[in-house]
Amino acid sequence: MKQSVYLFIGITLYLSNPCLGQLPSYEDDPFRQIHELLPTPNESRLASGAPGPHYWQQKVDYDIKVSLDDIKQQLKGFETISYKNNSPHSLNYLWLQLDQNRFAPGSDETLTQEAPNLDGISFNGLRSQLYRQSFDGGYKIKKVMDSKGNPLKTQTVGTMMRIDLQKPLDPKSKFIFSVEWEHNIIDADLNRARGGYEFFKKDKNYIYELAQWFPRMASYTDYTGWQHKQFLGRGEFTLEFGDYKVEITAPSDHIVAATGELQNPQQVLSDEQNKRWQSAMKTGKTIFMVSPDEAKKTQENKNKPKNTKTWIFKAKNVRDFAWASSRKFIWDAKYHEFAPGKRAWAMSFYPNEAEPLWSKYSTASITHTLDIYSKFTFDYPYPVAISVNGPVFGMEYPMICFNGPRPEEDGTYSEGTKNALIGVVIHEVGHNWFPMIVNSDERQWTWMDEGLNTFLQFLAQAEWQQKWSSGRGKPKGITGYMASTIQRPIMTNSESIHQFGNNAYSKPATALNVLRETVLGRELFDFAFKEYSERWMYKRPEPADFFRTMEDASGVDLDWFWRGWFYTTNNVDLAMKSLRLYQIDTKDPDIEKPIKKEKREEEEAKDLIDLRNKPLPKLVDENRDLLDFYNKFDPLDVTQSDRREYNDFLKSLEPEELKLLSLRRKFYVIEIENIGGLVSPVILDITYANGKKGTMRIPAEIWKRNTRTVKKLVIAKKEITQIEIDPMLETADTDRNNNYWPPRPIESRFQLQKRKKGKNPMQKAKEEENRSKEQQNEKKKKSSEKDSS
Repeated sequence: MKQSVYLFIGITLYLSNPCLGQLPSYEDDPFRQIHELLPTPNESRLASGAPGPHYWQQKVDYDIKVSLDDIKQQLKGFETISYKNNSPHSLNYLWLQLDQNRFAPGSDETLTQEAPNLDGISFNGLRSQLYRQSFDGGYKIKKVMDSKGNPLKTQTVGTMMRIDLQKPLDPKSKFIFSVEWEHNIIDADLNRARGGYEFFKKDKNYIYELAQWFPRMASYTDYTGWQHKQFLGRGEFTLEFGDYKVEITAPSDHIVAATGELQNPQQVLSDEQNKRWQSAMKTGKTIFMVSPDEAKKTQENKNKPKNTKTWIFKAKNVRDFAWASSRKFIWDAKYHEFAPGKRAWAMSFYPNEAEPLWSKYSTASITHTLDIYSKFTFDYPYPVAISVNGPVFGMEYPMICFNGPRPEEDGTYSEGTKNALIGVVIHEVGHNWFPMIVNSDERQWTWMDEGLNTFLQFLAQAEWQQKWSSGRGKPKGITGYMASTIQRPIMTNSESIHQFGNNAYSKPATALNVLRETVLGRELFDFAFKEYSERWMYKRPEPADFFRTMEDASGVDLDWFWRGWFYTTNNVDLAMKSLRLYQIDTKDPDIEKPIKKEKREEEEAKDLIDLRNKPLPKLVDENRDLLDFYNKFDPLDVTQSDRREYNDFLKSLEPEELKLLSLRRKFYVIEIENIGGLVSPVILDITYANGKKGTMRIPAEIWKRNTRTVKKLVIAKKEITQIEIDPMLETADTDRNNNYWPPRPIESRFQLQKRKKGKNPMQKAKEEENRSKEQQNEKKKKSSEKDSS
């Protein structure tokens, strides 16, 4: 309840002094600087968060020839790898990633998977379990040779292969070697993966989405040496930049989409398709390179050609290469200007089963992503951005991504499906920025690409339409997770995360929204985030580089924010603990004593014992001799002595003091409790008796002296009638029921249900007996009709 206490103003201000709270211990101090948690800055990675003058990273170029077997669902490839050692270290061996070995029999990923819930498993779930027991999707390495054709000594360790060098590879030196391999392509319907094939029973055709399909160099870095953590399916990839030339041989009626620019359109496209390409480049309009009717005609051709075509692609300064191939593909394209003088091809590849959803929304989502992400980070530097529909729901690679949502078979779709397609295209195309260009270590830190990209996806969706029915990033959407007990801090290795989507996507995206909207403000945040993006283009940042850059560019100490949101599992739960009202004691007995007397009478009128004792006979009423001065004396009666003391007091005051004494204000002390443990800015919405409202935005630093409770003084002319914490749902407060003064009832609704009476076994048996008799009678009737005819 509101309490009214009348004290001298000096006492009032003393009691509201925030410095009187108990100081937190060093270990518990949420404002302790995080230097102890971060690596020491050096000339490779500066204290400002920028790459230093001694920053280095390796370079790996690939020349690959690969053929797709559409009968066996198999790849065969040969690659020449040119490895440039830009580090200051001599290397005795190299490490090659063999990600497909995840699907080899007896792989660590297979062995560490827990049993499914066999109390209720779907048909497809059981098929998947049986498929994984029998399928061999691992690499078959045929040869590993140096540039002269001599075999190299190798050692395979799960999803990694060590290549032992005959002599150390010195700094600034290059090593060229070749690998020949083959592997089976995964049935993506039975084994969820980042690539694979989808088979269409109706027309007996395939869509292939190929990723992690070739042996790739592991990364050698300044912060961890060789990054050769095993690929267990969750923690994604750590890769080096380089230039690619890839020759893809596929059935001649296939359309191939890939990372990079097509080098031989005259050889693989028809004359009409080449004309369409030139037309799209001139007009900037979306055109069909392969129309729905053309794709349908190709897929329905019973005489599938046995000859092949080789599509040649080149890509510069990319960290990976992926591709897709099918005779079912519709192909639309737009040459899009996403910034003044900046253009790129936005293209979508999809089957007729994806219509009408894909032709309307896929390429439009690509161009929107190029516009928005370029605005908040840096201009898209690659010549093309591709979205492919197939068996993979959502996966990203340089210049190309795989996206799964489709309409129903009758062509209708729900709002959820539409938004899922738009959202996943934005998200996966957005990955071109993080981690394809800002090249974070996905194997170690999922949040550095998924969290940052989900945040930008949220911004892009906000500029698509006002109301987005679903999406990660809103503070109110993360509260359930943050209040849960089964979680790990954001700063957790990718393979050790609980609640993966919430931890690596939603929570960091929400944290950045809170940082942008509530802590820094949009202008400061956007400048700092753009600075981070530009600093680390085509380089490999670590978490410390992100944290330090955001502080360096914004000019704000954010260590408390990083510690709380990224290094702990605390949550924001601020609660209204109390509200106290103080008013200045005027010392005027004609004012103060009547007030005190009125309060005393109110309390006495409510006293249960006094009320029950009132009718009892009193001795002093029977014996008046027992009465004396004090039976009539009331200390709250105003006396002349009181008035003289008051006048003497007034004479002792200076004019400024007299002015303060006559001040008619209400001094409210709002006490707020931090239940969740995560320090946060305090946003208060205050309503006054005259209906007016005011908002107080208090920085998180108010918790520095006392992390459990804080008191805030509010001086008002009018009475406060209501207070609300976090009125605009911006801090991710996990329990809003305690955010109000006066407290509100917790509202809910319940449903009335009518109990359904089940049938007993005897009733069921009688029903079956009657059903059997009816079937027999029906048979006799049909037999009789047949005989009569």
